[in-house]
Amino acid sequence: MPDFVYKALVKVIDLYTRIRDRVNPEWSIRNSPRIREWKLMAYTYSRSPIGLVGGSLVLLFAIIAIIGPALAWQPYWEYKVVENPDLWLSPPCFPPSCSGFPLLGTDEWGRDVFAMIFYGVRISFVISLLIVLIGAPVGIVLGLVAGYKGGVVDEILMRITDMFVAFPGLVLAIAFATVLPQRIRGLLEANVQLRDFLLFLFGLRPEEYGQLASLLSVLLALVIVWWPIYARTVRGSVLSIREQVFVEAARSIGLSTWKILVRHILPNVLSPIIVMMTFDLATAALLSASLSFLGLGPQDPVPELGFMISKAGQYFPERSWHIVVFDGIVLLLIAFGWNLLGDSLRDVLDPKTRRSIEVRLRAKKAGKGGKSD
Repeated sequence: MPDFVYKALVKVIDLYTRIRDRVNPEWSIRNSPRIREWKLMAYTYSRSPIGLVGGSLVLLFAIIAIIGPALAWQPYWEYKVVENPDLWLSPPCFPPSCSGFPLLGTDEWGRDVFAMIFYGVRISFVISLLIVLIGAPVGIVLGLVAGYKGGVVDEILMRITDMFVAFPGLVLAIAFATVLPQRIRGLLEANVQLRDFLLFLFGLRPEEYGQLASLLSVLLALVIVWWPIYARTVRGSVLSIREQVFVEAARSIGLSTWKILVRHILPNVLSPIIVMMTFDLATAALLSASLSFLGLGPQDPVPELGFMISKAGQYFPERSWHIVVFDGIVLLLIAFGWNLLGDSLRDVLDPKTRRSIEVRLRAKKAGKGGKSD
């Protein structure tokens, strides 16, 4: 398994190198040290058991998120309990005792819980990605500017950041998630193309654009409270890096502030930020489900995992334990996968760890060479 993963990652790196060479001839020659470093990262990751487990879980849920709604054998908008009242919160039915009832049981609408999970994973996975991919860049840009510019710019940006940090994040998210849906709904009604794209992104029908507004309100509410931690982290790193010799050299040859930030400072603060983003993907999935659990997200018939657990709580544990357990396990595994992957990336992106692995590899090769002689 480790060798297979390593070879697969090396092929991806080689493919990217060939593409860059076609666009920019001899790019691989000029960047050969960087390419070797990437391959060493791939080797480090392939030798990390927790990284392989975490990466496998993340890959599994990513595949389910992409094709899950197409694989789901039951539409989420069909209420089967109307046709067959026996499907109301039916318990799990494991072979060979099943007699036409779903494997993981049904919810209060008679829908197959297993099929609904395919829709729910798509929603949770996409919303967590969007929260981090929108919130983190905002914080990174503000942190870069504040740390590099200093003075009045730094004071203004950091005091705004402190205002958001001082207020409890979950309470602030609840406040924004409460007031945003109506405004977002108006925006979606005025922009049909944007609405259709977002509906496709979350795997929902056009009829659910009203529920999409609630889903987006959760997304934006968490983005608003997400960026400050990135701004403070990046700003602290930039304060030390901006005094380094290579930054002074870039200034002396007349590079613009933007080029110095993007080409010289950002690459030096990016490694811990990538690890931080990986951990935050787990937190974002759980927090978005928490807001939906509180009733601030989409409502029926959208099968959002947090909302499904909230509804099941009315009949827990007598009739709906299976919904709470199975949907909860899915959320747990999503967060668990991201956390394991983040733990592994912390070692992969650490130069000291990579150097020690490189030394061991050279010693191993030298030992084999000595024996062959």
